Amino acid sequence: VAHEINNPLNFIYSNLCLADEYTQELLGLIHLYQQTYTNSTPEITAQTEAIDLEFLESDLPKLVKSMRVGAERICQIVQLLRNFSHLDEAQLKLADIHEGIDSTLLLLQHRLKAKPGRPAIEVMKEYNNLPQVECYSSQLNQVFMNILANAIDAIEEEHKKSGIRKDCTEGNGQVIEELCRCSIHNTPHRNPKLWICTEVKEGDRIIIRIADNGSGMTEDIQRRLFDPFFTT
Repeated sequence: VAHEINNPLNFIYSNLCLADEYTQELLGLIHLYQQTYTNSTPEITAQTEAIDLEFLESDLPKLVKSMRVGAERICQIVQLLRNFSHLDEAQLKLADIHEGIDSTLLLLQHRLKAKPGRPAIEVMKEYNNLPQVECYSSQLNQVFMNILANAIDAIEEEHKKSGIRKDCTEGNGQVIEELCRCSIHNTPHRNPKLWICTEVKEGDRIIIRIADNGSGMTEDIQRRLFDPFFTT
């Protein structure tokens, strides 16, 4: 997918550079005409007012610039997808574990941001010095994606239970918002957090720990966690 997006994107981005150059040249030519021919015809004056030329002259460069910014953002996302999937790297290869985790977090950034009724999820990293690890990096990144996405789901579920927003009306008719604290823990809202810790163990092994302060699993689900085909 990243490869298919990248080809037309490069075409668009390279042409935007030319579009910016052509825009400046055309605007310069218009200014030259205005300076040379100060007495315009009624038709030109009417058309100038109809298209609001002054606004176009100021807005068109901004429009092209915003398109370039958008194209650059797409380029960043494509590169991120390539890093995440390790395109053309289906075999065992040495990989940077921290780079894989960080790429996954960037892909999930939209879910970490604050939402109505839930503050932003804080990601706390405790990265130790890790050697590169021989692994199937794209598959490992998918594991990170599944675990982190499940952690975010658990955090959001916890906030649904412990912080349901509702409208309450006082005697004077003024509507206020009350945060209901009815979680299974009977505790106030906790700031949502994700912890990611890495360390080397026994020389040739590494440990990756991922934790959250979401709702967690019930004992029944924990007992069946490794049952074949079991899912929640």
